[in-house]
Amino acid sequence: MRRSEDRILTTHVGSLPRHPALADRLIREEAGEAVDRAELHRLAESAVRHVVERQVACGVDVINDGEQPRVGFQTYVAQRMKGFGGESKRPRPRDFTDFPVFAAWMAGRLPRRSKVSNAPQAIADVVYDDLGAAQQECRMFRATLDRLPAPPVDAFMTAASPGIIATTLLNAHYDSHEAYVFALARQMRKEYELIARDFVLQIDAPDLAMERTVLFHDKTVAEFLAIAEMHVAALNEALAAIPRERIRLHCCWGNYEGPHVHDIPLGEILPVLYQARVGALSLEFANPRHQHEYAALKSNRPPPELLLLPGVIDSTTNYVEHPEVIANRICEAVDAVGERSRVIASSDCGFGTFAGSELVAEDVVWAKLRSCREGADIATRRLWGRS
Repeated sequence: MRRSEDRILTTHVGSLPRHPALADRLIREEAGEAVDRAELHRLAESAVRHVVERQVACGVDVINDGEQPRVGFQTYVAQRMKGFGGESKRPRPRDFTDFPVFAAWMAGRLPRRSKVSNAPQAIADVVYDDLGAAQQECRMFRATLDRLPAPPVDAFMTAASPGIIATTLLNAHYDSHEAYVFALARQMRKEYELIARDFVLQIDAPDLAMERTVLFHDKTVAEFLAIAEMHVAALNEALAAIPRERIRLHCCWGNYEGPHVHDIPLGEILPVLYQARVGALSLEFANPRHQHEYAALKSNRPPPELLLLPGVIDSTTNYVEHPEVIANRICEAVDAVGERSRVIASSDCGFGTFAGSELVAEDVVWAKLRSCREGADIATRRLWGRS
């Protein structure tokens, strides 16, 4: 994983907006409808080329495939692994129960999207014995990178954590939640190791923060932290064969524009996050509910081997952050970490976490990423003393 050795590098969290035709086919395929597989592959391939070229044009240093071939950042797992069926009944986040007007408003904004609260559940032993789809996605991304005039600074690919899979694709088979999480870790290890052979691996683990207000909303903070520690232990087992400097971990409080009044503070979960055997942490700092969280980092600084990928652009609003604002946020992150080379500017979360759920218009996404590049350049001049 590259560091910001002579300038502040930029990246993002992973998912990028999908073309409506691709999103439509992904949603239909997930619903069990007959879909032309060759056409779906063609659309995904074209979409990967598009988002890679746009990232490069926007000056993003560490790029990915935008998760274009996937219906959702974690629900794709049900299409790649055996053992899933039926329908989960995932609880609603507390924001959606405590603010019913907001919940109704959000439902109207997203009339058609992939399965989230009603994703399949585990009804048998989960088994990942066909890596074909993962291999195809890796090949598609690599082929696109190889066609670029010049390689990016680095390339990454995302994969869902065992914890977020278990809290979305609910357990209807294993004796306990813990047994289910560790079973998923043993199977997901195959995908993690496949990705890490060619790319930096990003683990998406919003379960380590978000689930405090969803599946585990009835738990005390201490009980939730114990569950999160178990999730990290399972993840570490799955990552055992991969050098930690090849892994970045994303954690967030839920990628939606909402009240977020019940979010667990960063300071509570930082000790758990530091237990993860990874080389970088990707965290939210741009949205109004978590802009103050750098204070938690300053009082409990990351270990020296850990990089920080702070969110300096919001992934849920169509405001394009001013480059000076972004530069201020980057400098605050550097001050909290204590070393400029350990900070890579990023987004709060993805811009297309589920097909059909985009909250930011595509052209605005590219404008945000361009502004992130400009803000990183301003921060570089400040931090390196360049005129």
